[in-house]
Amino acid sequence: MTQSDEEDDYMNMVFEDAPKGPTHETALQRAARKRKEGEARARQKTKAEREAEAEEARETALATALPETNKGFKMMAKFGFKQGDTLGKSENARKEPIQVSIKEGRSGIGVESEKKRKLREAWDEAARAAKRSKEEEGDYLEERKQHLKEKKMERDLDSAQRTAERLSGQEDEDKGGQPKEEKQLKDVNVLWRIRARRREEKQRDLQQKKELDNSLTSRLPTLANDEDEEDDDSKVALGRDLNPFYTSLETELEPEDPELADFEGLPVAERLHEVLVFLREKYKYCLYCGYQYPDAAMEGCPGLTEEDHD
Repeated sequence: MTQSDEEDDYMNMVFEDAPKGPTHETALQRAARKRKEGEARARQKTKAEREAEAEEARETALATALPETNKGFKMMAKFGFKQGDTLGKSENARKEPIQVSIKEGRSGIGVESEKKRKLREAWDEAARAAKRSKEEEGDYLEERKQHLKEKKMERDLDSAQRTAERLSGQEDEDKGGQPKEEKQLKDVNVLWRIRARRREEKQRDLQQKKELDNSLTSRLPTLANDEDEEDDDSKVALGRDLNPFYTSLETELEPEDPELADFEGLPVAERLHEVLVFLREKYKYCLYCGYQYPDAAMEGCPGLTEEDHD
């Protein structure tokens, strides 16, 4: 290798004795630095910056343990305190200092506690109102459920009374007895006597309405005519009947029926129970099966009530 090959390439040469910057500030540099420091001191920090600096200083102080050279630490060390241990004999005691809660705003001391108290009372009142609403809703649903149940029992009672009246009428016809239309109310079984009474009241209302219409018609003015030449039917037809029908209007209502009043005063569940028992014992009939059994055993019927047939 030639001597020129052993020489270093000037492009890759490192100059160790390169000139360095000045070891001292120049007058211009010192003036610029002082100007910047003065501007920094003169600039007013914003509120956010001051709060951030205070928060940072507080957190730094709280995160820094007391040095062993601290007078307070030396006093606690005499009582057996060690760095990182709790204060006192309890193992569950606090190891870290209580966090500082910074008061914000310009309100007086205790205002925040009053606000919290009012907020807690409002929350408790809302919880009580929600509980009352839920209880009232539950009571309403329970009352609604009971009302629907009673309506269902009333329909079952009417169906049972109608069936008992029909079976009793068939039995009377087979024995050649008196038809139910000709029976007096006191002779009708009290279990379905209310049905016969309602029919009589309805018939009386229709008769009274008819007689009232006839009485009003008889008072209308008509052409004079020789009344001697007319028979009674013609007088009634022409509204000149001097004796209109007042028979039902003048008739007093039937006397009270204490036996029926006592039975109707019972709860609907008890009345239904009595009619169902009567149908089973007298006619071997089950309302919910809809079938009249051939013997008293009533084999195949699950029970007396509708719940037994569910």
